Amino acid sequence: MFNSCSVREKPEFINIENIQVVKSTSKYITLTADALFINPNDIGGKLKTDGINVVINDRQLASVSTQSFEVPAKQEFSIPLKVDIPTDSIFSNKNLGGLIGSLFSKRIKVQYQGDIIYQVFGFSYAYKVDLTEQIKIKL
Repeated sequence: MFNSCSVREKPEFINIENIQVVKSTSKYITLTADALFINPNDIGGKLKTDGINVVINDRQLASVSTQSFEVPAKQEFSIPLKVDIPTDSIFSNKNLGGLIGSLFSKRIKVQYQGDIIYQVFGFSYAYKVDLTEQIKIKL
């Protein structure tokens, strides 16, 4: 039974994509993204983020953590990542130089840095995430 349902290799981390601002209020800016994977194994497992840092214009402003996510067997899948960033941290005096540049270019530099953990049958593996992308902002 265990021979037919085996873990031959860890799921492959493909990329983080679809980084976008989905909500902007006077208190928070909400960013979302999708972490894409493909699982070649006959069985699933679990994935979870482990405090992925969100860095905007070279300043760490928030962290993403999720509950465990069930990994489907033999398919491509994505994990949604969502973070609420307090606007007062973006508009602080420490961030003024980056903010002025973003206002002129209508873009912000967003980085995701941290680990996504895969677990199955007592085995675990950490995927290092380090992605930087320029995203458009609406003024």
